[in-house]
This record gives sequence, structure tokens and C-alpha cells, in this order.
Amino acid sequence: MSKTQVLLEKIQSGNASWSDFSEFLNLESKDLEPFFNLAQNITKRNFRNVLKIYNPTNKFPAISITGSNCALECEHCNKKYLKGMKSILDNKDLELFLTELSKKNGVGALISGGSDLDGSVPLLSFLDTIKKVKKETNLIINTHTGLLKEETAAKLAEANVDIVSFDINMDEEVVRNIYHLDIDLDEFKRAIDLLKKYNLNIVPHICVGLWYGKLNKELESIKFVKENLQDPSLIVVIVLIPPKSSKIKFETPQPEVIAKVISMIRFLFPMTEISLGCMRPRGRIKIEVEKKALKAGITRIEIPSKDTLKWLKRQSPEIQFKFYSACCAIPEKYEKLAESKKSDIKRYLNIIN
Repeated sequence: MSKTQVLLEKIQSGNASWSDFSEFLNLESKDLEPFFNLAQNITKRNFRNVLKIYNPTNKFPAISITGSNCALECEHCNKKYLKGMKSILDNKDLELFLTELSKKNGVGALISGGSDLDGSVPLLSFLDTIKKVKKETNLIINTHTGLLKEETAAKLAEANVDIVSFDINMDEEVVRNIYHLDIDLDEFKRAIDLLKKYNLNIVPHICVGLWYGKLNKELESIKFVKENLQDPSLIVVIVLIPPKSSKIKFETPQPEVIAKVISMIRFLFPMTEISLGCMRPRGRIKIEVEKKALKAGITRIEIPSKDTLKWLKRQSPEIQFKFYSACCAIPEKYEKLAESKKSDIKRYLNIIN
């Protein structure tokens, strides 16, 4: 029996060690197909032949409570993503916007923003407003907190936020040289422990390729999730989009590399939903990234290409598509509330009809 077959059997039986998974990440392309088949089989067995598709539109806007300001100016972002969000800088405007969103049949909102020097998003002064909106509407509130203090964790729970989207990175070089954060990696555990203490719904996000577009410590980040969150209901995989403005040279993570990480998550978290989030390379590589991610075991995807869905329908004619007008991190219990109307998904209608 070859080394690759031995590794496959170890993973299939649930007896693989962390060093085995490290070996898996180093496999050559020619050896990967049986592992992707295993990942697909696990996904279909535990989640049926269903793909959940998220198309937030204007029903689930992303809001920055710092506008385009960020103290860290991370190399991979440098405020680019903040500029694409709705800028709301005070509580009065936030309450008005969210109240109007609810009246217009909005589903929810992502409340995010740039970071302070300690890696935290300055949400604290907005949480009383969010608490009021949560009491008065049915909006689903997703928050990016970054690293946080106990007072903020307690207020997030008091405000009854539905989701804390939390980026996990166990690569010290990335944290220091890409995030520009002068912290110990223990700060991630401290933040997760605080969120757990207040029973907040943590949705871990793993970014593939932050180490200059290549794999480096993604395995350590996934190990961190396994050890500190055991089996979360959902893990969101996002992917580096090489920045044009950075002085540092980044490569574009390759679809097969992204798929390796996703399939490894599937092996380690067989009952956890996996989403391919909105942050991922565009252009010619987009469809190949999506196809490989589907082969590797995702159950959710945000704003996929129509061509990808057509390809999937040909590969698996019995596949069911479910559409939601929300971000891909919403809890399963809110799916009914977020179901898309036909008017929300016009671009996909010719695929599902």
C-alpha cells in the first residue's frame, strides 16, 4: 500500500494526527482526487445534496462604524474593504438606518469597521443602539469584533447580537507583518474565551494565503479552532485577494491549495457547515476556486458565479439550491427569515427553473 493510500485510510478512519494533516497539505495534485471524493461523500452524508447560496443585496448591508479609518492599515486590505461598506459614524444615524432597513423588509446587517491599534473594532459605544434595534426589529446582526475586552463581550451578549464573525490566525509573521499587530498569539485565545464566557455565537473565519499568497500556518489556525471551539456550527473560509497597493508582493492562492484547506476542515469537522465567503479572488480564477471548493466539501457559498452553478447542476442533477438574502454566516435557525424572493435572485433564475 502506498504512503498516500495509508494517509487516506487514516483520515477516513478518523485516526489521522496533526502531522498526517500536514502531510496531506503537501500532497501533489495527482494524489488529491480520492481525498476530495472522501470530503464530498462526508458532506453529502451529513448535509444531503444541498448547496446554500447567499446573496446579501441591499437586504443585508455591511456597515463600517469607523468609515474608511483603520489604525492598523493591514497589508492585505489597507482600508479597501472598508470603502465598500456603508459608512455610519454615530448612534443616531445607525439607529435610523437599521430601523428603515427593517421597515423595508431588510434581513439584517454586518456591523464592522477598522481596527484600533490593539486589534479591536471600536463597537462598544454602539452596542446600546444595537440592543435597542434588536428589541424593536427582527434584524439579524452580525458583528466583526476583532480582539476585544471583557466589557465589550458582556455588552455584545446584552445587545443580543446573533453572530460574532472572528478571524483566526495563528501565524505570528502574518499577525506582525501583515496585520501590523504587536501582540502575542495568546490574545486570540483570550478573546475567544471571553466570547465563550458570554455564550456568544462565534463563527470562526479562516483566511487562506495571508502569508504572501501561500500556505503557511493555516493548519495551526484550524487546530486552534478544534481545540478552543471543538465543533462550531459553521466555519467560513475566505481567501487572500492580492492587494495592488501593498509594497509587499503577494501571489494569488491557487484553487487546489484553497481546496486542500477546505477538505481538511471537512475531515476534522464532519458535522460543521463550511462556507466559501465573499472575500476570494475574482477574475478568471474565480470559477475554478468555486468548483474546487465544492469538490472539497463546502455547504454554503456567497455570490457564486452562474457558470459555477450550471457546472454543478450538470455534475449533480439532483442538487438542491437554496437561496438566502443574507451574509453566509447566519445561523441555520434564521434561514426561514432570510429566504430569497425571486426578485432578489433574478441573475440565478434561469439556472433553477
